[in-house]
Amino acid sequence: MQPLAERMRPQTLDDYIGQKHLVGENSVLRRMLESGRVSSFILWGPPGVGKTTLANIIAKKLEVPFFTLSAISSGVKEVREVIEKAKNSRFFNTNRPILFIDEIHRFSKSQQDSLLGAVEQGVVTLIGATTENPSFEVITPLLSRCQVYVLKSLGKDDLLELANHVITTDVELKKRKVNLVETDSLLRFSGGDARKLLNIIELVVNAEPDVDVIDITNDKVVERLQQNPLAYDKKGEMHYDVISAFIKSIRGSDPDAAIYWLARMVAGGEDPKFIARRLVISAAEDIGLANPNALLLANACFDSLQKIGWPEGRIILAETVVYLASSPKSNSAYKAIGEALAVVEQTGNLPVPLHLRNAPTKLMEELNYGKGYKYSHDYEGHFVEQEFMPKEVMNCRFWHPQPNAAEQRTAEFMKKLWGGRYDE
Repeated sequence: MQPLAERMRPQTLDDYIGQKHLVGENSVLRRMLESGRVSSFILWGPPGVGKTTLANIIAKKLEVPFFTLSAISSGVKEVREVIEKAKNSRFFNTNRPILFIDEIHRFSKSQQDSLLGAVEQGVVTLIGATTENPSFEVITPLLSRCQVYVLKSLGKDDLLELANHVITTDVELKKRKVNLVETDSLLRFSGGDARKLLNIIELVVNAEPDVDVIDITNDKVVERLQQNPLAYDKKGEMHYDVISAFIKSIRGSDPDAAIYWLARMVAGGEDPKFIARRLVISAAEDIGLANPNALLLANACFDSLQKIGWPEGRIILAETVVYLASSPKSNSAYKAIGEALAVVEQTGNLPVPLHLRNAPTKLMEELNYGKGYKYSHDYEGHFVEQEFMPKEVMNCRFWHPQPNAAEQRTAEFMKKLWGGRYDE
């Protein structure tokens, strides 16, 4: 018997739950599909949000040949073979066959290069699925020929709609009475992932084969998952849980725990670049200005991995992980850009003050562009007090130094320049 997630895979857009911004009324993909012509695109989003399902629905609706490749198991040879099959499957003025590539971020440059010609020449319509930012992982020529659509984790309402739909319509579950008595644990462990949700429901139901009425409760979900810790991760999504524990261990200044989770990822065959990118983010977000060298080391780690490769690369990762975990922490820069973005969203595109504008033409000079600007290097200490913000937000403070040695030194320097403005 097929797993529940496969049995309940939607066959049409009307059955598809979530991603209303892409498949809802008058949305971009629905309009494209209704027109009968689909251009190449990449679906970017976390696991279990419907990337593969969406590709299948599109191919079925257009009634075109549908070819699939997995970046994990396919090389250049397999790519060329499937492109040749696609060429031979097209007749006269029919729509192009669809080539769906799961985990396209794992394709090497040479594998992606082998796809480029077929996409350019219109041999296939490419639909790629990725959990990684395609800007980093997809070569520029291929990316420029594809739209990128972002899929979001399913929200609470979407997951509850799916759970209720499943227990009332699935051919097997209908044979028994399944009640969603409590849903907090079900939703929490699903983490916005539809496949995890269905796998957890199936796990709980299958644990009571001789019971006609099954109540899904928080305790029951936790108990079943503790007994079967990998049951809801049949396709490798566990790495998202592990990377979360990894980053939180670094943030929590526990180098031993951070190294443990690093070892889990290394032993599990995780992509080293995936780990290194997270270290760069952690260095900026969690260590930040408390130790600016952390970002330099994390970036050097990423570059070194490209040069050294595996297995020695694990040593470079380990050095960086211990350094980041044992560094002082600050999120002042992270909070500063968040607060500034909130103000920008509220105030819109405020005009740049005239004295801060360049005046490359005579007309701009006549309009007072640049008038009154004070060139800092003409003053003692290379500083002179003047206003650099639009008047509407001139009193806003975004960066608040935190109590660590590095930022306190910077704060003292700022107080020396600006006086009371940097008094907390």
